[in-house]
Amino acid sequence: MKKRILINTGGGDAPGLNAVIRAIVLSALNRGWEAYGIRRGYDGLFFEGGLVRLTRDAVRGITHLGGTILGTSNRGNPLNTPVTLPDGTVTTRDRSAEIIAAVRDGGFDGLIAIGGDGSLHIASHLYDQGLPVIAVPKTIDNDLSATAVTFGFATAVETATDAIDKLHSTAEAHQRVMVVELMGRHVGWIALHAGIAGSADVILIPEIPYDLDRVCQKIQQRYSRGREFAIVVAAEGAFPMGGEPEFKEKARPGAAARYGGVAEILAAEIAEVTGRETRSLVLGHLQRGGAPTAVDRVLALRFGADAVEFAAENKWGCMVAINPPRVDAVPIREAVASLKMVPADGDLVRTARALGMSFGD
Repeated sequence: MKKRILINTGGGDAPGLNAVIRAIVLSALNRGWEAYGIRRGYDGLFFEGGLVRLTRDAVRGITHLGGTILGTSNRGNPLNTPVTLPDGTVTTRDRSAEIIAAVRDGGFDGLIAIGGDGSLHIASHLYDQGLPVIAVPKTIDNDLSATAVTFGFATAVETATDAIDKLHSTAEAHQRVMVVELMGRHVGWIALHAGIAGSADVILIPEIPYDLDRVCQKIQQRYSRGREFAIVVAAEGAFPMGGEPEFKEKARPGAAARYGGVAEILAAEIAEVTGRETRSLVLGHLQRGGAPTAVDRVLALRFGADAVEFAAENKWGCMVAINPPRVDAVPIREAVASLKMVPADGDLVRTARALGMSFGD
């Protein structure tokens, strides 16, 4: 039967989003279906021009492009929308019923939601409320436990590794300690992979709280051996033993907390303890931008095509997940039940330790 499907992209952008959109649209059109996109997450359901018909022309030549042609939003949770009351106090309301009504009133058979942990929690809730949803996992953090890997991760690691490579030469030229902050609020997959690939001296991740003295001991040991520079890689959610992560902005109604600042603080602390000239660098959104690598393009295209296949099989309520060499349909609820953390005694951590890298513990 002919279907009309909606597509949206939510949360932070990631390299490969456009490849997924293209795969969904072409796979749907080749079945004789219609495909529409929602602009800016779910917001497009509620403003004129917020829905766009996706044709072959609309998705031509976008596989290699970063970002998303539909736009996205991570500043507004439709299940927790801020509302200012007459007395000035701020509360929240759940717009689930409005979203489901808008989809049904538009004559759509279901939604393919592309997003990370937060976006897929929303998708899971909407499915539980009666909206047919298929989820596609997207996050550069690679923190969704039901899939071996998410698209966008490989590109983010490549970007971070390239930056670390460049820091080596300037750090050595000035005999400095360089502290680079990478994305990773709750998990340290990017920092761990890029730190190993970029030959960092210290890697700090949320899963292994660090001791500043041990970080500094590693740096001093390196200088004493005649290597008068050091590279410290820190995930933005890394924190000291007995402490907590640094935040640029605390959580407020309808918006999550914004992590950041660990590199600047660490650089000052390292300089004070060691007496070494220290600089900090925050890569930030550079890790989200740019063209996806070939690995991410292929994975994104696979996810998009399989999402349409699952829709054709009426496997609503599932998330597309890669379990090499297969792509499986996993219940969304199970997929978002827990984050995929870096095992503190896992193979990659053991590899880093064997190479002489410190985790500050």
